[in-house]
Amino acid sequence: MRKLIVHGDPGFRRDAVVEVGGEELHVFAVDRQGDYHGPDEPQLWCTVGAEDEREAFEKRQFVPHWLDVETVESEAVTVHERGGELNV
Repeated sequence: MRKLIVHGDPGFRRDAVVEVGGEELHVFAVDRQGDYHGPDEPQLWCTVGAEDEREAFEKRQFVPHWLDVETVESEAVTVHERGGELNV
C-alpha cells in the first residue's frame, strides 16, 4: 500500500483499477486537491495498493504518514476501470 500523487486528472475515482509503471493498482481512496486554490491543474492524492491489501485499508491497519509516496503525471496513468459511481 502506498500514496500516489497524480498531477492532472486522468478521470478515475475510488475503487478504480489503474496501471502505473507496468504495475496494476487498486485505488482505495482519492482526495482531490487544487480545484479552487493552488496549482493550475488539480492533483489527486490517492491511497493505492494490491487487491489483497483492501481489508487492511478498510480496517485502518496502517499508518498513513509512513506510506511510501510516488508522484506521476496524469499521462503516465492508464485507467482500466474508472471506479465507483459518483454520489452527488
